[in-house]
Amino acid sequence: MEIQLLGPFGATIRGESIVPTAGKPRQILALLALHPGRILPVSTLMDELWGTEPPASALTTLQTYILQLRRRLGTALGPDALSTAKDVLATRHGGYVLQMEPACTDVRQYERLVASAQSAFEQNRDEEASATFSKALSLWEGPALVDVPVGPVLEIEVMRLEESRLVATERRIDADLRLGKHSRLIAELFDLISRHPQHEGLHSQVMVALYRSGRQASALSVYRDLRTRLIEELGVEPSPQLQRLHQAILTVDSRLDLLTDERRGSTFDLYAA
Repeated sequence: MEIQLLGPFGATIRGESIVPTAGKPRQILALLALHPGRILPVSTLMDELWGTEPPASALTTLQTYILQLRRRLGTALGPDALSTAKDVLATRHGGYVLQMEPACTDVRQYERLVASAQSAFEQNRDEEASATFSKALSLWEGPALVDVPVGPVLEIEVMRLEESRLVATERRIDADLRLGKHSRLIAELFDLISRHPQHEGLHSQVMVALYRSGRQASALSVYRDLRTRLIEELGVEPSPQLQRLHQAILTVDSRLDLLTDERRGSTFDLYAA
């Protein structure tokens, strides 16, 4: 079985899709696929489908959806398969579990690559970190589960994945900044801050990239625009470290140059207290 969750939902067995067209069975399969080998209680599945107000027939309806999924599994497995549909989508201790290897999902592949990239980043192996983060991010083909209706449980899972994607992008950019690739990052960073207009980490990166590219005035302008936005929309000033970064750009602080020591972290933490 192969599962794709980082973008449009895909689940195939021997090249045949097992993803149902109906929304609620898709939700069930997606939630189970996010946790391969883990028992999901009936209550969790019902919360995903109906929230705090399940209908009186919720349990019977859920069992019907499970039966529909097993029929699709059985068709894809074929009559000669060693495992049956009930083996793959099994009933266990008041819940259901999708019995499959976690490595068959793009989420697990992504998480493994991100962990490897983060380790390389922390050890200042910047070329490796950048390449591995890029490989992890290339697994994304759009917003997570973009074509699946999400209830309260899946919504949290999607938010977690999207936040991880953003953090991985930040760390990859940090590695590229440490490699001196500031000029080629500017266009990408402006696109990112347009989509995340209150994100201080991304703003710190574009400020540093602009400064290192000889565009001090533009770096200062980015800070002014962010400060105005934070005050008008949230009633707060930028964080102390971003204020210190702004002051460093004003005074042409040497720490803004490419760092060469062994204590290199993220751009945003450059002026942390």
